[in-house]
Amino acid sequence: MATLATGTPAAVFGPWAAGVFAVTLGAALVEGVVRTRRGGYDWKAFAATLGDAVVRRGVDATGVSLVAPLFAFAYRERIATLSLSTAAAIAILFVASEFAYYVYHRIAHRTRWFWASHAVHHTPNELTLAAAMRLGWTGKFTGAALFFAPLVWLGFPPAAVGATLAFNLLYQFWLHAPWMPRLGPLEWVLNTPTHHKVHHAANPEYLDCNYGGVLIVFDRLFGTFVDLRDDVPPRYGLVEPVRTYNPLALGVHGWRTMAREVRTVRGWRRIGAWFAPPGTRAVEPVAYAVRPQS
Repeated sequence: MATLATGTPAAVFGPWAAGVFAVTLGAALVEGVVRTRRGGYDWKAFAATLGDAVVRRGVDATGVSLVAPLFAFAYRERIATLSLSTAAAIAILFVASEFAYYVYHRIAHRTRWFWASHAVHHTPNELTLAAAMRLGWTGKFTGAALFFAPLVWLGFPPAAVGATLAFNLLYQFWLHAPWMPRLGPLEWVLNTPTHHKVHHAANPEYLDCNYGGVLIVFDRLFGTFVDLRDDVPPRYGLVEPVRTYNPLALGVHGWRTMAREVRTVRGWRRIGAWFAPPGTRAVEPVAYAVRPQS
């Protein structure tokens, strides 16, 4: 606990990162093999996700990020020093980080600037465990850490905040298994694979909802929860599907789309256009042929 409270995120997770990646990759591979035998699997998409991960690791190796300096500044100017020596303090940090993630994730879908990097995660046209690992490599430069820096400013140690967010993302790995059944009463509190199917769907009925990480309670409180409908099977991917398997092209797809949309705005309004909701072209209802999830 001392390392978690006072160390850096890298010091806390460095020894575990390779092991976690190996386990998640192994699970994704097993799912791919099983689904191949049961009807088909997009291995090119799997390779694209691996390529994205390699590029992201390369960017991480440069050490260039807005997270560390923002967290360092926030902790230096903190208004208190909060100890994580009690279960209550850890629970408060967990709930606070969940709320911060909800706010970030909602804004990431509704603001062009943050969507440009987050959209990479939504480019897979199949929902798989491998899709959970496609996170893009430009997010560290968008300033997303601003949503979590207040937790550090309040007095939570930077490494503890980083740890909580890391566990949040690790929890979300299994949410990308569309073959998981509903989980009964847990669906009221937790984010589950059923809820995440809806989040990844591009159907008009399902756009921009279910933003929670571990919890779904904030979606229910703030009116962004949408349940899966039996009569509307999800079509995964972006509204305008991305067909490339090039990880470099996937990483910049959202930025190119944003630049194309903003370019049509003239004068001072262009500044605001960078932070306006991402544009979606009006589309007529389409009868999508959805591959059954095995």
